[in-house]
Amino acid sequence: MSPAATLRPEVLQARRRLEEGRQQLRRRHLAGASGTQVCYAWAELIDQVVLELFEQLAAEMVPPQVAASVTLVPHGGYGRRDMAPYSDIDLMVLLPARADAQMQELLKRFISSLFDLGLQVGQSVRTVAQACQLAARDAQIYTSLVESRFLSGDAALFHRFLRRFQRMTRRRRNWLLAEMEQARAEEQAQYGETIYLLEPNLKRSRGGLRDVQLLRWLGFAHYGVADPESLFLRGVLSREDFYTLRDAWEFLLHLRNDLHFHAGRAHDVLDRGEQVRLASRSRYMGTQGLLPVEQFMREYFRRTYAVSRIVRQFAQRVRRRHVLLRWLSRAASRPVGHRLRSAAGELFVPRRELPLFPESLEAVFHLARLQATGNKTVEAETLQAVRQRGPQLARRLEPRHARAFLQLLEDPATVGPVLRWLYEVGVLEELVPPLKHAHGLLQFNEYHKYTVDEHSLRAVEEAAALADRDDPLGHAYRSLRRKWLLHLALLLHDLGKGYPEDHSQRGEQLAREVAQRLHLDEEEAGLLEFLVGQHLLMAHTAFRRDTSEEPLLVQFAFQVGTPERLQMLYVLSAADLAAVGPGVLNPWKVDVLTSLYDRTMMRLSGRVDAAEKHLQQLRRRVAEALGAEAQDPWFARLVEELPPAYLYARSAEQIAQDLRQLRPLGPRDVFAQGHYDPESETVQYTVGAHEQITPGIFHKLTGALSSLGLQILAAEINTLAHGLVLDRFVVADEHQPGRVSQERIDQVCRVLKEAATGDFQPQFRPRRWRPQARRRPQDLHPLPTQVRTDNSVSDRFTVIDVFAEDRLGLLYVVAKTLFELGLSVHAARIATYLDQVVDVFYVSDQGGGKVEDTARLQQIRHRVLEAVEGLKAQEVDQPSGLSSPHWR
Repeated sequence: MSPAATLRPEVLQARRRLEEGRQQLRRRHLAGASGTQVCYAWAELIDQVVLELFEQLAAEMVPPQVAASVTLVPHGGYGRRDMAPYSDIDLMVLLPARADAQMQELLKRFISSLFDLGLQVGQSVRTVAQACQLAARDAQIYTSLVESRFLSGDAALFHRFLRRFQRMTRRRRNWLLAEMEQARAEEQAQYGETIYLLEPNLKRSRGGLRDVQLLRWLGFAHYGVADPESLFLRGVLSREDFYTLRDAWEFLLHLRNDLHFHAGRAHDVLDRGEQVRLASRSRYMGTQGLLPVEQFMREYFRRTYAVSRIVRQFAQRVRRRHVLLRWLSRAASRPVGHRLRSAAGELFVPRRELPLFPESLEAVFHLARLQATGNKTVEAETLQAVRQRGPQLARRLEPRHARAFLQLLEDPATVGPVLRWLYEVGVLEELVPPLKHAHGLLQFNEYHKYTVDEHSLRAVEEAAALADRDDPLGHAYRSLRRKWLLHLALLLHDLGKGYPEDHSQRGEQLAREVAQRLHLDEEEAGLLEFLVGQHLLMAHTAFRRDTSEEPLLVQFAFQVGTPERLQMLYVLSAADLAAVGPGVLNPWKVDVLTSLYDRTMMRLSGRVDAAEKHLQQLRRRVAEALGAEAQDPWFARLVEELPPAYLYARSAEQIAQDLRQLRPLGPRDVFAQGHYDPESETVQYTVGAHEQITPGIFHKLTGALSSLGLQILAAEINTLAHGLVLDRFVVADEHQPGRVSQERIDQVCRVLKEAATGDFQPQFRPRRWRPQARRRPQDLHPLPTQVRTDNSVSDRFTVIDVFAEDRLGLLYVVAKTLFELGLSVHAARIATYLDQVVDVFYVSDQGGGKVEDTARLQQIRHRVLEAVEGLKAQEVDQPSGLSSPHWR
């Protein structure tokens, strides 16, 4: 018998009525009904069903006078009548006294029937005293009961509850205000500390529905009214802020209703697939530089940014202390600038002088510096005055104002807070006009975690944080003469996004315009244009090229030009990576950038011979690590001929250990070892053998790793003296998230040995390295696969770049294809470009030289592209039982 068959007829009828009503509302929603209309109609339908069900049960089970004493009180979202179609409902049963046995049975049946309706119910049975006592101790209960309304029962009892609740609120106001703000801060920390998370939660992320609810709760606790319109009529919300909130509330409710209807369940996360769908449904058309989804999300972010700003300002207003105490602190305030005063950690302008403030940009900059250096807040009325007049002042930018702004950018301790504050009050985007285009601009790819403007501000903050690092990166930052110029370049570096042309080229043009606006001299403007236009140069060189190649270093040094440019580009590259998202700038990337920086600086500083001396020093360190074994001619030759890339990438102790493992190997012997790195949660596998042990050893090893479900994050090929090869792979193991067991490492090593001896045939099913929840939406076209060849980078090798969506087995398929084409792979690099992986191969032909023939290069590009596209065609979905981290 089905569960439905056991339900009472009136419950079944009510279930059908709710489902029919929900579907009717869905049709109204799709026809263009507003979010508030749909939510209100849904709450009204719930009211009718709940009330009828209670009355039917009460008529059967208790006398009329008993039923009349039961008061039904919707609260929370149900009380506000803004529930989405699949949201929970909160219902309090208010009683004049504790329930007797007869009443308890009625309520038990009633609550059980609500669940039978298919509703998710947050229910409670309380007296007036119990409800108020619990609310006085628990801010979560309090905020839900703020939204209480009368549905049925004893109206006098309900009003008695309201009066007592209001008295309790006045008595506990300060505690309640603090608790509500703290609870919201914790929720924001859990769901994202910034507005500009690329997959926000409509309800709980910063600037979402919960922020508007917080304003209601704070308003009730402080002013006795929760409705924003009532707060506007009381003069505590400006007309502009009220209408902004109202429109954002409607926008968010409509989106949330759409998410619920489309999912057929409660669903509040605006994930990438939903963003694409909603952008299409909202008829965004896109432009040459912007996808429809990027236009849609820009509107979302602009609305939530406004909500967050208004609610923060309102919270500051209600946080003020008792009027008398505040008056006394104001009386004891001290001047901190023209018209500005400071009292109890707050900066303000006296009311009588507010109409005159700020009178100049200098006053705005002074206030920006004060709030940043003293960790002070700016009073709401003063902040509003700056927001109203500051942008107008910034449009008329004189040279003295420009210099004052650039001085603000010099101090690492305050540059981040200053820029964020200027951005919040609308001044920064007038000083730096390209920020207007970037405001809320989504970067619709898996690589970036923030919008363009948020990423740019974070990049400046990440650079300033380098001042505390005790390493070459920290030293390079601290020793910069013109930090303001670096910070300005970081603010501008990605603002060329969202246009048809390449963002670096457009960024360089924007940098030129900003330099003119800020009255930079010719040299300063040139440096700014270089840093913005070439902001990817160092990262691409470090992570996509074999930087041990002397011609490459010479070319890179020539492109950079001066030590100061190199120093700034080094710091900018690290800060840019750090601002992409948590953990993106890892120790390995810092080491790679630093190695390139050090060796290029030797050349730019005129110390060309120092590079060779440095290599010899590294060889001496390896010999010292070998101890007495270094006297063995076998070891001595190995050390003398170690490839520079290997010397730069490994410590002397690690190299010595590798060489000792190679010493006893016979022609058919292989050694393989693995080491787990807890910091990066990766395993490094090293394989050593004689070069002739099997043809195509590199692609066979990559095939072995792929067959075991391992994602290859980095690969290093080293050809050594005595005909030896030493290959190193850094991998992520999706089968063992967290620490990888020694048993698993031993298993991988056995398979690698089998592959090296030619006894292993790789078998795997291609699939994308993307967790289930973050797959690319099907209706968004992926970036095209590209294969490029380059003979200008290296004197000895042809470089092949493969841009493709990262898939299990990609490195293996490309390496195998190159082997079949008769090419030898001498070095490999793995990097990232947006949603693609970039596999880079340094290859030679069978004679050991470059591939120079044009037709041959075309054949290589065609065959590799064909192999990658063939892998894509074989792709299958990742099994649901497996989950891999999002590594890129």
